[in-house]
Amino acid sequence: MQRLRAYLLTVAGPVRSPHHNVQLAALLALNAGVLNSVGFVAVSVYTSHMTGLTASVADHLVLGGAAIVLTGLLGIATFLAGAAACAVLFNWGRRRSLRGRYANVLVLEALLILLFGLLAEALSWRHRDLLFVGVLCFTMGMQNAIITKISSAQIRTTHVTGMVTDIGIEIGKLVYVSRTPGLPPVVPDRHKLAMLTLLVALFFGGGVIGALGYVEFGFATLVPLALVLLAVAAAPLAADVRHRFRAGARQAG
Repeated sequence: MQRLRAYLLTVAGPVRSPHHNVQLAALLALNAGVLNSVGFVAVSVYTSHMTGLTASVADHLVLGGAAIVLTGLLGIATFLAGAAACAVLFNWGRRRSLRGRYANVLVLEALLILLFGLLAEALSWRHRDLLFVGVLCFTMGMQNAIITKISSAQIRTTHVTGMVTDIGIEIGKLVYVSRTPGLPPVVPDRHKLAMLTLLVALFFGGGVIGALGYVEFGFATLVPLALVLLAVAAAPLAADVRHRFRAGARQAG
């Protein structure tokens, strides 16, 4: 139990290692795949795909389709707002030297997913699809921003285009045969190749889980994932609360 508690304090804590970054990124890539797939099956929008949304807005400004333009603009704006919210929360925690400077964003994401999974099915508002797009894109924006912060922009969990591009580059290095004497060999980064392949596979697997889960259980399929993310991220915040409580008790005494 003590080992589990120490791990949970570390995996989303402020002191990072490449190993912990990959572990957290793996969970978030799976999470992104599930959210993206649920969003598409439910409202026909890939809520992590800002390239596609931007292209859709541009195309339908010309071809017509005000509803699609509105949905795309909403998705882009809320994704942007999610990334901005992540930056605000992270810098607020960093300036106060909190252990939960990263975890506070993940806890907020987990709570949003949990509430969405529990309440979305019962919502009967005629424009509920717009709300769904907004919530899912906001969540995706937060998640992509926090893993960018954590990994110093080395890892993305929703940008599959970039990951597949980097996989291709590393495969090219792997198969390249240098026949030029006197020059160093072309050396692939095998660790990077393995990590990116894992993240793409988990995003894909999350998509399959999300589609199957939504067809079978509806939005409730998001609840277990939210609880796992909450469990992983809550420990550093709990440590900050205990520290604050003890400091307050010392001052009162």
